[in-house]
Amino acid sequence: MSRHTLPLKPGSDATEAFIGWDRPLQTFWVQVLRRTDDGEDDILLWEGADYAEIKTPAEALRLLEPWCDTPDGIAATLQIERMKTLANRDGPAQRQGKDFLRRLKRRQD
Repeated sequence: MSRHTLPLKPGSDATEAFIGWDRPLQTFWVQVLRRTDDGEDDILLWEGADYAEIKTPAEALRLLEPWCDTPDGIAATLQIERMKTLANRDGPAQRQGKDFLRRLKRRQD
């Protein structure tokens, strides 16, 4: 999994924003957090936790637009990180985890 911290827009209510690539889930992911007065993190946005949910860096970056400026080259970096994992296969733990998520999703539907 890759993870990059993104710069926040001036005046944003967020305190941290992240973007990355998750190979086992085959998705890009984004998170935006806001630190509360008691020191806890409040999640403003968390997408890309389901299998193949966010397919492109551009789609992930669009989700972050209200809070973040897009650094030069981040989309290309994310695409390279994805491409570096194309030949990797799931290990036993990832296969079991994906099987569990599929069963859970069927139960919810």
